[in-house]
Amino acid sequence: MSTRDRLVESTRELLRERGYVGTSPKAIQQRADAGQGSMYHHFAGKQDLALAAIERNAEDLTALASEELSSPGAPVERIATWLRREREVLRGCPMGVLVQDPEIIASDTLRSPIAEHFEWLRGRLREILAEDGLDVRLADTLLAVLQGGYVLARAANSTEPFGDAVEGAIALLERATAD
Repeated sequence: MSTRDRLVESTRELLRERGYVGTSPKAIQQRADAGQGSMYHHFAGKQDLALAAIERNAEDLTALASEELSSPGAPVERIATWLRREREVLRGCPMGVLVQDPEIIASDTLRSPIAEHFEWLRGRLREILAEDGLDVRLADTLLAVLQGGYVLARAANSTEPFGDAVEGAIALLERATAD
């Protein structure tokens, strides 16, 4: 992995663990095993590096969701595949934890790729729900269930609430398609 990639990956991890304020350039450099000169060779500063990390999160999560939501099967099956994907639940959503960070939300630059990712996901879910003639507003419900599941799981220090939320959402979708 290149030094630039190590810096971006380290920043992704630290932002998820500590938030923007708690992620110092020194901590990034230490985790990436990179010197200060290397960091500033590749990035103008902390915000530039955080933006690259957030954009990488968005790219990775969008690609994964796109693959799952485009898989063969009925619309509800594709959504269930996406919802049931293996996740590091107790660490929180890689994007969801970022929108809880006041420094990130206060910056249009840092918030923008997060908003774009969620808007893409919302749009894609709406398309899939429309295929089955379901209320497209359920896309927002599904996103809220997923993000809320992360919160409940972290609060309980157990993945069980997340799993229950996901399975409950799938049960609601299945019932809606049966009617």
